[in-house]
This record gives sequence, structure tokens and C-alpha cells, in this order.
Amino acid sequence: MEQHNSNQHSEQASEQVRRPAAADALSILVVSGRSGSGKTSVLNILEDLGYYSIDNLPLSLVPQAAHKLVMESGIRRIALGVDIRTPRADLSNFAETYEALKTTYGKQAVKVVYVTAQEHTLIARFNATRRVHPLMSQDVDSDNARHIAFNLPAAIKREIELLEPIAGHADIRVDTSSLNIHQLKDSLRAHIGMDNQIVINLLSFGFKYGSPIDADFVFDVRVLPNPHWNPELRAATGLNAEVATFFADYPEVAEMTDDIDQFLTRWLPEFLHNNRHTVTVAIGCTGGKHRSVFITDALQRRLAQSMPAGVKVLAKHREKSRW
Repeated sequence: MEQHNSNQHSEQASEQVRRPAAADALSILVVSGRSGSGKTSVLNILEDLGYYSIDNLPLSLVPQAAHKLVMESGIRRIALGVDIRTPRADLSNFAETYEALKTTYGKQAVKVVYVTAQEHTLIARFNATRRVHPLMSQDVDSDNARHIAFNLPAAIKREIELLEPIAGHADIRVDTSSLNIHQLKDSLRAHIGMDNQIVINLLSFGFKYGSPIDADFVFDVRVLPNPHWNPELRAATGLNAEVATFFADYPEVAEMTDDIDQFLTRWLPEFLHNNRHTVTVAIGCTGGKHRSVFITDALQRRLAQSMPAGVKVLAKHREKSRW
């Protein structure tokens, strides 16, 4: 029965991916901008915010990529990065591509995000990273088929001209000259109307099988009474009512749960203001079957009620396959 329910939930989840809810508004962002301005950082932030991001996509392939992701995969948030590396003919046809996207998916669903920075800032960034501007690594200008030898200021100026077809259609312009990565994220959230979100993963585990190496917090509950030594409870788990009844006779179990709950309730919301998106809290006992499972499940119910909006609390049991 448990396996049947698991399969049923899996099928339902897959169905939700194939057929997204109407309330989940479609958002297709074409992200472009000047080299060194932070376009890649913008795409990374959008990915953290739940967008499916693809960088350095030839502009001519944008409609195909959008169709594949939206119509065939049911993805509702897409960020497609296009920059100076795309063929010049693609850039000159940007208006046509942009209008086709809006016609297919709606004006409200498609936006152009253009990332820029002041020239002196771009020069400083290229000098600091010692990277070569894309136009400086090309020795042929495809517009007039003649050899060119750009220095950095000239390459920056030429890029502005080449990207004008995209910049002229920008719905959102972000100047990163004076922004750090956290300010950039806040600016993007404001532009696209998204709140910061965080997922709290509560993970039960057994120390005998190794500690989780990716946990942000680890709590050891092996000091608590162990139902394993009760022959009638050995086959049960921390999710069963008879194990809860067993723990009810030991006040230290409730006290341990309260202490961990108070700590997490106090400190986890701070991660909302620290640009974190996932926090893993591991609760360990010896075998990962009774004590850690019981407390993890209890904490999930409590934190789901006490955490602020935008925080999703999930409970996972690492050793479940061993039960």
C-alpha cells in the first residue's frame, strides 16, 4: 500500500509538471547586456529564484528553446541569455524575434532584461579579472568583413552599437555599476515581482551510516531513550503512533524537541536576509529509524506553522530504505 501511494504521488507530481496550474503565471525573460556588466550573475540569481536558465543561446534558437521548455516540458519560468557572441544577423533581427515571442506567449509573459554598467566600471572589472572582451578576441568584423584590432574602450563602445537592437526593447534595465551581488538580487526581485524564498530541509539520519556532509546544522538526539530496545517497537518507526506513545512517557524528548524548535525558530528567518535559498537541518540518532524520525516529523509540523511567508519546510528521512 505504501509503495502504491508513493507511485501515485509521483504520478501526480509528474502531471503537475506536464500541466502547470493556471495560477502559475508564465514568465519568459530574455537576458542580455554588456560584457562585464553581470549578465551571468543575473542568470544565476534568476536560477536561484526558480527560473530555468540557459546562457549564451544564439538568438535564432530562442523561439525554439521557449517552445521546447514551455509547450513540451511545462516550465513556467525561463531565462534565456543572449549576448554579443550571438551571430550578428541574429542581433539585427531581434525585433522580429521579440514580437514573435509576445505573439505566441502574450505581452505580459515576455520581457527583456538588459544589464549594463558605466564604462569606467567595465574597464576596471576587465582589468581586475584579466579577461578579454569578446570583441577583442575576434579579428574579423562580420558586418564589413575587414580586420579589426579593438582595444578595450573601443570594444566596449562597439558592443553598445551592436546590442542596440536588444537594448532598445528593454523592459527592465539594471545598472550594476554600484551594486554588490546582494543588492543586485534585491533589484531583480523588485523588477520581476518575486519575494525571496527559502526551503528548509529537515533530514533524519542514522549516525551508524555516516553524518550528512551537506548539512548546515546537525543535532544529535542519541541521548534520548531508544525504542529499539523495546522488542514490540523495534519494527516500528518514529512515524508510528505506538512510538509517539512511548516517547510521551519521557519528558526529555519533548524538552529536546522544544529546544531545537526554539533555536530554529529564532535563527532560520535570518537566512531570508542573507541570500540563502536552502538550509538543511539534520537530526541524527543511531539508526535513523525512531528518535530522529520522530523529532524531525514534529519539527516539520511546528516550523511549517511558525516560519514566515516564503519559507517552505520539508521533512526527509535518509534511512527510510533501510526500515
